[in-house]
Amino acid sequence: MPGRTCALILLLVCTGAASEVIHEGSEQPYAVRITQGQSLREALNTATPIRQDGKRFHAYTAWNVDWNFWWHSDASGRCRITRVRTRLAWTIQLPQLEGGTSAQRAQFQRYVQALRQHEQGHMQWGRKAARAIDQGIAALPEAPSCTALEHGANALGRRVLAEHVAGEREYDRSTSYGATQGAQLGH
Repeated sequence: MPGRTCALILLLVCTGAASEVIHEGSEQPYAVRITQGQSLREALNTATPIRQDGKRFHAYTAWNVDWNFWWHSDASGRCRITRVRTRLAWTIQLPQLEGGTSAQRAQFQRYVQALRQHEQGHMQWGRKAARAIDQGIAALPEAPSCTALEHGANALGRRVLAEHVAGEREYDRSTSYGATQGAQLGH
């Protein structure tokens, strides 16, 4: 009996598709120059390059997931996934303060730390999407043709991506764009 269990485990390992998730990205700071008599909020609102739907934001995370997969077709035309490579590309934009009083710099440090935490939450949505797509495609069952397998894999990827984008929007709503996580400035 122990020999049969080992053979079954070996068979599962040998027949599974190889997969990998590649992460590529960077933080892109933008300068915030504060002048004498200017509030931190005014300086941030003036400096931010981030605008969406007519609103200004002080930080932003953009991520994109793409995937590639390889397959093998047997003599009968049946097709199975043999390898998956999924890539998560991301960029986080955060402010970087230049100048200001010691009180403004301290307030900015607390604020940007909370902004970074909120933006890391956005990154988690990208990471989860990439992992789910990679694992989902790797686990697809054999298909009657490679065309059917390709359609199924891409449909799975698009569906998982749409679910995670919707989840990320809800994340912003539920955190009031990071305000509930401390990303807010006093007046």
